[in-house]
Amino acid sequence: MDQNRRDFLKSAFWTSAAIAAASSKSAKAAQTCCGGAAGSMMAYAAPPIKTLRVGVIGLGRGGAGVNNFTYIPGSYVSAICDINAARRNRTLSFLKKQHAPVPKVYGDKGAEDWKRLCEDPNVDLVYNATPWELHVPIALYAMKCGKHVAIEVPSAFTVDECWELVKTSEKTKCHCMQLENCCYGESELLAYNLCHLGLLGEITHGEGAYIHDLRTYNYGKWNDKTGGGGYWNYWRLRHNAVHGGNQYPTHGLGPICMDMDINRGDRFDFVVSVDSKQAGFEELGRARFKGDSEDDKWRRSLKVKMADMNTSIIRTVNGRTIMVQHNVGTARPYSRLNLIQGTRGVLADYPLRIAIEGSLGSGAHVYNDKKTAEIRQKYKHPIWAQADEVKKVLGSVGGHGGMDTFMVLRLSYCLQLGLPLDMNVYDLASWCCLCELTEKSADNRGRSMDIPDFTCGAWKNQKPFGFEAVDFSKLGQNFNTVG
Repeated sequence: MDQNRRDFLKSAFWTSAAIAAASSKSAKAAQTCCGGAAGSMMAYAAPPIKTLRVGVIGLGRGGAGVNNFTYIPGSYVSAICDINAARRNRTLSFLKKQHAPVPKVYGDKGAEDWKRLCEDPNVDLVYNATPWELHVPIALYAMKCGKHVAIEVPSAFTVDECWELVKTSEKTKCHCMQLENCCYGESELLAYNLCHLGLLGEITHGEGAYIHDLRTYNYGKWNDKTGGGGYWNYWRLRHNAVHGGNQYPTHGLGPICMDMDINRGDRFDFVVSVDSKQAGFEELGRARFKGDSEDDKWRRSLKVKMADMNTSIIRTVNGRTIMVQHNVGTARPYSRLNLIQGTRGVLADYPLRIAIEGSLGSGAHVYNDKKTAEIRQKYKHPIWAQADEVKKVLGSVGGHGGMDTFMVLRLSYCLQLGLPLDMNVYDLASWCCLCELTEKSADNRGRSMDIPDFTCGAWKNQKPFGFEAVDFSKLGQNFNTVG
């Protein structure tokens, strides 16, 4: 490992440790003074930003942000940061081909060069797509520099970190949003529509998951020359090796929270969680890495704490239940489950199936493909109903089936027009605190763990999520001159 990478890891470790120490001292105070002098961020609308200037930190997953902000009218990428030269150069080449503005470049001056991007006066929004241990340090620093922040998932991993993000957002009046793209999927927003139109009756139960075979990605060897090949320095595998519970809950959970209006009329009460044994990761490590290199020796002997399957059950204050699963270590097809159950019907995904009873008590005993297709078309969410318009303006609907583009489009739209964001820092905190709480529960034979009310009671009087269609005529100019 070269000096730059050693410095980066050292800096990340000590920065995270310092924040954790500070958070532990302030957590009790935070829980008793939520929404203090600066006030709540629940429905906060920041002053409109006519031209949204975006700084992207982490150009791997952050490449999706660079692409989307380049095409969305009224926004452009004004700064980029990555410690890997190949990724910086690849991003600059892309922007040049699009005839987009040339961004300021950071990342070549050491492990903490991201601070200079956060301090840059030509950045309004910091888009944080770095390895997990840097999510909280960068977000806190950026908000203290007066920048709005959007963070890749999970944004935080402990209850104390979640409180720190909440309090900093409230104090600085800077938005802190989690980039949960799955909340903008077509099936997920269809479910949201069915729930809020009352077609599924009273909602009582939901199921979400992140089931995705990531074994080869976790064990993949990073290549500095190409900026790819695996997670840098095995950062995700290192995290999974020492943590159990559900360390990636939000993809499956976020959409269900939309359906149930969590933090907007209901909130999480407590969670119980259990882990299966670990087998999948360690089996791959032993079987695949038999060489004499230090990397091979480490990978084949590594003991991994994270279970092959974690199952957690959340109960809300209003008596609903949510099952959330996490499995990234076995040979199983991708699924987020995405099931929402009401008294009159159900939507289940992977594949999409919908069943709604015709009259009260008549039941819905089988799924019907034809009726599912009819319901899908009739009750398509307004955001997805404008997919053709989005393609016309942006050129395509982008990655992950379009959910990435709709998420960034809505974020840019709300910031440009000075509207409350679809998801706020309280949603981020409520979802992410489960990383710590599910691990503690699983480590203690499924003991019930109370979930903090990060809104400090404000959930009782809030309206449901926004998720409205975008009026392109209200957006600013397009700085991309290609296409």
